[in-house]
Amino acid sequence: MSTGSDLILERMMSLHPKGIDLSLGRMLALLDKLGNPQNHLPDVIHIAGTNGKGSTQAMIRAGLEAGGLKVHAYTSPHLARFHERIRLAGDLISEEALVDVLEETMAANGDEPITFFEITTCAAMLAMSRTPADYTLLEVGLGGRFDTTNVVEVPRLTIITPVSLDHQDFLGDTLAKIAGEKAGILKRGVPCIVGPQEEEARAVIEEEAERVGARLLIFGQDWHSYEERSGMTYQDEMGLLDLPLPALIGAHQVQNAGAAVCALRVLGQDEAACEAALLKAEWPARMQKLKTGPLVEAASTAELWLDGGHNPAAGLALAEALGRLPDRPLYMVCGMLNTKDVSGYLAPLAPLAIRLTGVSIPGETATLSAEEISATAREVGMISDTANSVAEAVARIVAEAPTARILLCGSLYLAGRILRDNG
Repeated sequence: MSTGSDLILERMMSLHPKGIDLSLGRMLALLDKLGNPQNHLPDVIHIAGTNGKGSTQAMIRAGLEAGGLKVHAYTSPHLARFHERIRLAGDLISEEALVDVLEETMAANGDEPITFFEITTCAAMLAMSRTPADYTLLEVGLGGRFDTTNVVEVPRLTIITPVSLDHQDFLGDTLAKIAGEKAGILKRGVPCIVGPQEEEARAVIEEEAERVGARLLIFGQDWHSYEERSGMTYQDEMGLLDLPLPALIGAHQVQNAGAAVCALRVLGQDEAACEAALLKAEWPARMQKLKTGPLVEAASTAELWLDGGHNPAAGLALAEALGRLPDRPLYMVCGMLNTKDVSGYLAPLAPLAIRLTGVSIPGETATLSAEEISATAREVGMISDTANSVAEAVARIVAEAPTARILLCGSLYLAGRILRDNG
């Protein structure tokens, strides 16, 4: 059932002919009409990167909140409800507050062209500027240099998580070009925590940091995080911490956790905050085991796991994370958008799965068909078939293998639909 905010958000979608139009002019003009709320946010931690932004943000938030601090958080896309994008002092924005800030932002913009992400980011910043908090966590939507979040002149801290190929149509067709866009969040005098990078990307980030005068704290040079004796070791110039493994599964999460711990240390937080960051962080659709709902009931003795990763680097990370779980026959149910590198994503997973079932993503015009996904899976050496829905695919797998591990994967949009339907 549509809510008041749903109807306003639908109107906002029609304000610009393109879904993505990277620039900052429209954004800055509207923010000016709203009194420049971006200049009145609590200390901002600005996070860019291709993979790991959301997980890193979630861990930093968990660490700060464990110490009693109030934290705003802005992220995208949402999974089940738009409200997930805006967290005010720890709580998801209420329907009433969201309607009020969307209406105010719409009125200020009038009939001027502006993209959906731009106008909703303005609304988020307006809401966050009016709610007392200690920190604001801003996750970049796309790229960095011309992303709508890149309007805070002096953040407290910036972070660049691992950079890989994705969104080449908008950010460039090489790792260096994409890294250059991500490095656009660097600011003079503001420290930047740099997660693990391929040499090509790291060189570009270092060059941009030197140009603007930003101090870098680089993984493998200024800080280290690694697994050791069933735990995680973190080390920087302030010393060594022996920490538990992150609750979020996978070697990539150990690296994301390292960036989060580095951030917390820069912000003056203690070891207890760092431990809480690892143990208390929750991030839906990132190797999330589904435990309740109609789909889980239909799966019976089979396991259901949900992951929204959708690029080659995510495929590699997912394959590694799956290897950490106790043995079960793995079946995949996959839906992806037509803008993604499907074979690059599936190739690392191909040796692990008994079969992949392709599905289209309901309600998404850019979805690949089930047949297209299945055909690509066969090209990378997988046995594959198709289903009309996730529920149909799960039922078929359970009938064949009652103790299967079923991975629902390939897109955050598919993950969101599953979470809504299984709620």
